[in-house]
Amino acid sequence: MAAAAAVAARHGRLRDTILSTATAAAGPAVVEDAKAAAAIMAMNNVYYRFRHMVGKPDFELMALAVSAINGCEMCVRAHGKTVTDGGLTPDRVNDAVRIAATVYAAAVALEAGESGAGDPALIEVSAQGA
Repeated sequence: MAAAAAVAARHGRLRDTILSTATAAAGPAVVEDAKAAAAIMAMNNVYYRFRHMVGKPDFELMALAVSAINGCEMCVRAHGKTVTDGGLTPDRVNDAVRIAATVYAAAVALEAGESGAGDPALIEVSAQGA
């Protein structure tokens, strides 16, 4: 945690000290993960904040659907509140998450089929649920 926070805080000397300590304690792979987490979140935070500020309700609804797939309760609640406060009905929100669930189920079925365990008929049943 400290390594990712140090990269995000962007103070060179503090970052280098913490990354050196983290490398010695946890190994270089953990430090690389910390750097990656800080970089990815920096991108997401800037871009998401921009999209939110320019008032893109469809983006919020898409973010809600993806957050549901990823199982992030905090994000689902935040995006859900934003879209309903913006005037979308609970039915519209439910439809968006239902579509996301159907697409996710199709992806799981396809992946299972690629490993030899899937049934193409399942994909058709999943698509009908959309």
